[in-house]
Amino acid sequence: MTDLYQMQRGMRAMRRAANARGVIAILDIGTSKVGCFVLRVDEGPEVSAANDNGPHPVGPMAGQARVRVIGAAATRSRGVRFGEIEAMSETERAIRTAVQAAQKMAGVRVDHAIACISGARPESYLVAGEVELEDERCTEADVARALADCELPEIGAGRHVLHAQPVNFALDHRSGLRDPRGQLGARLAADMHLMTVEADAIGNLSQALRRCDLELAGVVSGAYAAGLSALVEDEQELGAACVDIGGGTTGVSIFLKRHMVHAGCVRIGGDYVTSDISELLGVPLVQAERIKNLHGGVHATGRDDREMIAYGGGTGDWEHDARTTSRAALIGIVRPRVVEILEGVRAVLDEAGFDALPSRSIVLTGGGSLVPGLPDLAGRILGHPVRLGRPLRMRGVPQAHSGAAYAALVGLALFAAHPQDEWWDFDLPADRRPARSLRRAYRWVCDNW
Repeated sequence: MTDLYQMQRGMRAMRRAANARGVIAILDIGTSKVGCFVLRVDEGPEVSAANDNGPHPVGPMAGQARVRVIGAAATRSRGVRFGEIEAMSETERAIRTAVQAAQKMAGVRVDHAIACISGARPESYLVAGEVELEDERCTEADVARALADCELPEIGAGRHVLHAQPVNFALDHRSGLRDPRGQLGARLAADMHLMTVEADAIGNLSQALRRCDLELAGVVSGAYAAGLSALVEDEQELGAACVDIGGGTTGVSIFLKRHMVHAGCVRIGGDYVTSDISELLGVPLVQAERIKNLHGGVHATGRDDREMIAYGGGTGDWEHDARTTSRAALIGIVRPRVVEILEGVRAVLDEAGFDALPSRSIVLTGGGSLVPGLPDLAGRILGHPVRLGRPLRMRGVPQAHSGAAYAALVGLALFAAHPQDEWWDFDLPADRRPARSLRRAYRWVCDNW
């Protein structure tokens, strides 16, 4: 755990160096596409002061930088399966294509990148720590000691802590504090959300960026990034789930009190719907994707039996290969796979205790969320209000990259502008960095509010 602490602090140092230079790249390396933004960073006074004088503020914890998108590009992903790199050389070419196009649009070269990862079998834990204050006023050191007191679970060999975010502070009887520093009290308690992923996935991501002459300045969960951009402020505050339906995976993140408190993943996405259409209609994947986007749906009516869809096979000879199918038959292909995805999402929400939240709204985003009729079907299967979410507007984002398919990429840009502090952002006591390996029966965060 000490190595992890130092590695994460090293990536944060790289990010500060990139911010000081003024440009940084952000990458969404997904199963179906690789997206890249080049950001122009104009650090705010809070961040500049933190870099000069020591620890940055908690809260919106890590300070804020003003950013705008000056370059954007996307290309078809290669060598990625279930959101994880499977063929290094193919993924390297896809990353280079996206980064070079974004750099050309921006007119600058970037050396550092923040990337998001959408697979790697994420697992969530909620841990707690509690300490007596050294003085009557809470200080930065007290927060660090409280976080160091959190008893980390046995995450298992071959796994990596991706996020370790304080989600709640309590001073004496007062809970729900976002930043306890400077406040009076005798005892400080902290709740922390810990998210782990498979270490090999992070290692392969880092290696792919190095092969592209980029330094890894941070790794973010794709589900977390999508939630940052698709959920409005009230939803993040009162409790909501973001379901990011990508090509190879479907990420699920749950927010409460403006913090992510649970994350999960369903290892199936929109590409499986395309694959089913391709196999059953006997057409190439590119044409199957087009048929899905133009004619797909999940609710069949009597009219759909009479609505015929004309398509060709893979020979290129339309007159010889022309065929038709009804839209009802197409819906019969699409709906079972969509139901399978939603049932997987429901299992993740049930495991997280989603029904215990004050508000239980669900937001669908990602390229796979655009199937007509999906919100209504999702509401029936998940048992909660569902709406489609688009990423929040951000300065400089081109119209072509502002749709639901780019929610994680826009959220990653928001994260770069307004990062939340994590465990390794504090100067923890050296003898407590490894933490204890005993597992505490953690409690659901909302019990503290």
